[in-house]
Amino acid sequence: MDIIEFQSEIIMGKEVRIWFPDGSCCFADTIDDLTVTEKYAERYEVVEPIYLNDGIMRVAIIDADLIGRERHRFPNLASEKLSAYWKDQGAMVELKLNYKNLEEYDQVYISKVFTDTPFPENIHETDRIHLGGTGFFFDQAPNLPDEIEHHMPDYHLYDGWINREMARIEADCEKRGKEFRRSYYEGQFKEYLEYSIGFLTRGCFRKCGFCVNQKYDHVFEHSPLDEFYDPSRRKICLLDDNFFGYGRGWKPLLQELIDTGRPFKFKQGLDERILTDERCKLLFNSNYDSDYTFAFDNIADYDLIEQKLAMIRKYTKTNYIRFYVLVGFESTDAQDIESAFKRIELLIRYKCIPYIMRYAGKDYAPWEHSEYKGMYITLSRWCNQVSLFKKLSIRQFAEKQQSFSKSDKMCAPMRYLTEFEEKHPEIAEKYFDICWRDTVL
Repeated sequence: MDIIEFQSEIIMGKEVRIWFPDGSCCFADTIDDLTVTEKYAERYEVVEPIYLNDGIMRVAIIDADLIGRERHRFPNLASEKLSAYWKDQGAMVELKLNYKNLEEYDQVYISKVFTDTPFPENIHETDRIHLGGTGFFFDQAPNLPDEIEHHMPDYHLYDGWINREMARIEADCEKRGKEFRRSYYEGQFKEYLEYSIGFLTRGCFRKCGFCVNQKYDHVFEHSPLDEFYDPSRRKICLLDDNFFGYGRGWKPLLQELIDTGRPFKFKQGLDERILTDERCKLLFNSNYDSDYTFAFDNIADYDLIEQKLAMIRKYTKTNYIRFYVLVGFESTDAQDIESAFKRIELLIRYKCIPYIMRYAGKDYAPWEHSEYKGMYITLSRWCNQVSLFKKLSIRQFAEKQQSFSKSDKMCAPMRYLTEFEEKHPEIAEKYFDICWRDTVL
């Protein structure tokens, strides 16, 4: 980046858009924010501003999850494809970080993945404003037009936002007298900076009732790897719904990934129920990135999952195997809590990490209205903090939380476990003291 451009006058209290030559943009809401951006301009390869000329088509891209979810840190692929397409048409594309002044744009595209991401009720679809994603339409989300869906993503759409966040972090470190380690703080943006992202296949034959992926009843090839693979990026992230469900076609696609030499991962997880020795041998000997991710959604699959866990352990001893564990879908009673513990115990036995997924439909999360809401929260806090889960049983986790309390009263996790144990001592006796650390393969 050699230059930044300010779209509007630099005056106190007026939003300022800071444009970069590739069409990406960040914001300075006040003169103080602008000062931060200018102060660190040299380090972020920007110089003095100039003003934009009129007459250029203006397109706003809004990632609703980025705005509405404080800790959200994953690029919206549809937004990146829309950005790349419109830049090719000569438009000035802006990653817009609020919902103000939408009337200033020729086209506005708003993408939302999560149903519970907050969104202004007064914004509706028009001939200029376009809404997309499962967050708006659940399992009926419309497809992008082919010329956009199969366009190389704009992997620099978020650059301006990242630069602004890094400048803000650096300024905060300086203010507090804390060392600013760029590589450390930049790690939270790794999905934006390091990965080529896309789908090799789409669809799933499972059609699980809790899943938004209901549109297709089979797995099919969606795009070639070179449609979204940028060799300048270090890693590859696949968003496929059920990669191994693609009949005999999975093997050449997996081999093509391996042949790139790049670390890769299937972020949405893989279907362990259809693992075979051939698939395990190729998968677990590849240059895989981060955790191998699977799912253990249904207790009815217990025996099959145990068989597949034994198969997995024939090919790898890695501790980086994670299973999503769905709770609160079939019921929200003590039986569902016991089901969760039973699945967790099996995963611990094979040295795998559970990740609790509390079911939430489009407009309703049943677990929030359960008698055992506190247990669902405690299970999630225990399992989903991996560093604690690996060292503590759920009882020890509650005791640790209690040790931090400055009150004589029970802390919330301890209270929830105590109440549950009083009602269901047989479940507590069986599962409250199991610990991942104590298991040896």
